Amino acid sequence: MEDNYIKSVDPTSPLFGKASPGDTIVSINGKEILDVLDYKFFAYDRDLVVRLQRPDGTEYTVQVKKPEGGDLGLDFESYLMDTPRACSNACVFCFIDQLPRGMRRTMYFKDDDARLSFLLGNYITLTNLSPREVERIIALHVSPINVSVHTMNPELRCKMLRNPRAGESIEIMRRFAAAHIVMNCQIVCCPGLNDGEELLYTMRELEALWPAVHSVSIVPVGLTRFRQHLYPLTPFTPEHAGETLDLVEGFAEQCRRKHGSRVFFCGDELYILAGRELPPDEYYEEYTQLENGVGTLRLLETEFLSAVKLADEPDGADFAIATGVSAAPYLERLLEKAREAFPALRGHVYAIQNDFFGRSINVTGLVTGGDLIRQLKGKELGERLLISQNMLRRAEMDFLDDVKLEEASAALGVPIYPVESDGFALCDAMFGLLPEVKLPRREETGEMFYKYNT
Repeated sequence: MEDNYIKSVDPTSPLFGKASPGDTIVSINGKEILDVLDYKFFAYDRDLVVRLQRPDGTEYTVQVKKPEGGDLGLDFESYLMDTPRACSNACVFCFIDQLPRGMRRTMYFKDDDARLSFLLGNYITLTNLSPREVERIIALHVSPINVSVHTMNPELRCKMLRNPRAGESIEIMRRFAAAHIVMNCQIVCCPGLNDGEELLYTMRELEALWPAVHSVSIVPVGLTRFRQHLYPLTPFTPEHAGETLDLVEGFAEQCRRKHGSRVFFCGDELYILAGRELPPDEYYEEYTQLENGVGTLRLLETEFLSAVKLADEPDGADFAIATGVSAAPYLERLLEKAREAFPALRGHVYAIQNDFFGRSINVTGLVTGGDLIRQLKGKELGERLLISQNMLRRAEMDFLDDVKLEEASAALGVPIYPVESDGFALCDAMFGLLPEVKLPRREETGEMFYKYNT
């Protein structure tokens, strides 16, 4: 299969000069290689017998010695060495279904691939796993896996995922737990569907799978303004967000007393919706659920305050920070705390309303270039504008609405620096230790680098 072809062989690879681009791996130590999971698992050992196939169909064998766990140094046409598995569900809360028309094609692809869960941390529903794949995950002990659970009620899960087989995945989770496969889980909480007593039932069922179920995030459903003809969902009110926090925190405290871990954690957005302070740093234990927005702002503050204690004097240049509405008050507070230590620090935080997706969407990662330009045009931005790296596609360095980073910079007349979601990186950028911003080669200009005083 074309995705399985070797694209290049690294010069440091033990197969350099032996394998060639265009070849495919047939087996390693007699084990058939179907995709990246097989490749990474069976290539782990020190001594390997690698069987390859040339484009003309002839096969040959190479014996390899390398450090245990060392990489074979092969790059394939597809990262997965296979086609990504598309989602077979039609979840009532699916964010992709709430996107407007006319965006880039890749925005509408719904992946639900167990291999991406293990390798990249993607969350999967388990609904499109074949019996062979379930057996392989258990046999290879592929762990951890990130699972989108939403509910442990089989009938409700079928309804929410709009997949008649969705309830069967609950038994797969139980099989994984029996095989000691670690699972980090996610619950997208939808008022009137899987909240309240249903949420309590789901938490009890997941706790029964501890310690295989290592952590669970509870995040509020995100609703854009593009929901015409979709399942009728209602957003969280401040009161309901508070009730959900009380339910989860109470159950999590019981888990802490029984297991030494809370296991269940609410997303930052629920605290913001309820108008409550975020829990302290130690509450989040290992910060396992950061990718789901659990403890993100608390960790940012903890890191930032540590960085300020180690910082030298700022460069004295004016700057601005653009962020989502939910994070803006927290960044303003960080800026004020930094000013207490360094009065010469001069900056301003701007909260960007999300007109593109709808103002109920207030997270930083969904701020678009068009909204950024329209709302900051004519504002005092100083000598640099700092934004979160999460606003951009990392490789392409453009926003969700296809506005390029350099286009936004030109429109606002100020250098824009994407900053990693890290308190130390934020402190550095505020104080004038700026990251290099590297762009992909643009066809229209041929330029690769976008640099300011580097």
